Amino acid sequence: MEQQANMAPSSYDRDGLRRSVVHIGVGGFHRAHLATYIDELCRSGSTDWSIVGAGVLEHDGRIADALGSQNGRYTLIERGHDETKIETISSIVDFVHAWPENNALVELIAAPDTQIVSLTVTEGGYPVDDETGDFAADSPNAVPGSAFGTIAAGLEERRKNNSGPITILSCDNVIGNGHVAQTAVVGCAQTYGSALLEWITANVSFPNSMVDRITPATTDTDRAWLLDTHGITDAWPVVTEPFRQWVVEDNFAGDRLPFEKLDVLVTKDVEPYELMKLRLLNAGHSCLAYLSALIDAETVTDAMSEPAIADFLTHFLMTEAKPALPEIVGIDLDDYIASLVHRFGNPNIADQISRLCLDGTAKFPKFLIPTIVRQLEIGGAVDAAALALAGWCDYLNGMTETGEAIDIARDPNLDAAIEAAEASRSDPRAFLDFELVFAPLQGSATFESAFVSALEGLRANGVRSSISALLA
Repeated sequence: MEQQANMAPSSYDRDGLRRSVVHIGVGGFHRAHLATYIDELCRSGSTDWSIVGAGVLEHDGRIADALGSQNGRYTLIERGHDETKIETISSIVDFVHAWPENNALVELIAAPDTQIVSLTVTEGGYPVDDETGDFAADSPNAVPGSAFGTIAAGLEERRKNNSGPITILSCDNVIGNGHVAQTAVVGCAQTYGSALLEWITANVSFPNSMVDRITPATTDTDRAWLLDTHGITDAWPVVTEPFRQWVVEDNFAGDRLPFEKLDVLVTKDVEPYELMKLRLLNAGHSCLAYLSALIDAETVTDAMSEPAIADFLTHFLMTEAKPALPEIVGIDLDDYIASLVHRFGNPNIADQISRLCLDGTAKFPKFLIPTIVRQLEIGGAVDAAALALAGWCDYLNGMTETGEAIDIARDPNLDAAIEAAEASRSDPRAFLDFELVFAPLQGSATFESAFVSALEGLRANGVRSSISALLA
């Protein structure tokens, strides 16, 4: 059923746009970030590029159906502390559901008009070993129909068709996401032989990038609000905050978007900005998530209305995360941390705690463990981080402080995580034997002592009292 008639008309000719960006993983974040940037460029007449969305998983059929019913268009709901704005985004002109068969997506990647293949496939979606950084050939993310298997197949067709250079642009929360994407693509491309590998070296670039915009999962309440207040029927609108940030490495193999017309920082070195965002915003989210779940908070707004959680977050960011970061040109870290606390407290962004609890085994090694390692190196505090991880351990045991069962969030290694948490019931330090997450910390008596103390205190006294003791 066509559902776009009551959306605002597009201010530009979508039929005349080139299909120059193929984006794999069309979730809320992509539609609040890259798709919105390109929509703004189209509105201003600064580009003739558009996006073709793609999904390689069975459940991507949901977004395919939603966008298909609306000709790719959707509503962006931007909720600030004091006002809410809406706009119709029209930059996605088509969608390819490359499951169970991916030929159409392979051909699209090989098309001469395609200049960028961008990705948001989550932290756990890369066939790369977290510890070694090597290609993980046995990963399900490396099979022919996966995102990276499909990209490799598309690049082989592009090489054979002489379709020109192309950029693979990761928009995921992964340190050195361009380098990680390159490892994944090159690893999957090995099956095609040396000719493709040599062509990739000469014709494909993998810029690093840092992206930021809090984008909670869309709810039926959001859909109902949009219909009731604006008369717009939208199968899958996107809710987001006013803040947005994009830092991208100036490393494009073919054509690129006119970033100079946007609030995008193009730089030769993205890493300091990546570290800042991942170890402050993303780590902050993960550190508050599990403790908040234990006290039955459903949203970040609920959590930040708890003085204990808000104080804990600020304490962690200022006393443990900040000292472990390098200086970052043009950034005042105190101001950035204050802005994060303000953003987290936005009462109109009902970011779900359950969303933040997704994929803990993939997130903690990237967001938090490096901070702990650095703090141990410089003799800094690790007690707040230890309490956050103790909260994760108790969360995995499946019960809130009020005795409510927890619907434990999806995780690529959930069974192993739960097994480690169960072992900690009789021996608190046993959770640290979970090598997938804690390998860099094993052998640290300082961290072991901090974690055991945090977990025992949490179980004896609860979240609020444990935070009070930490802050005292």
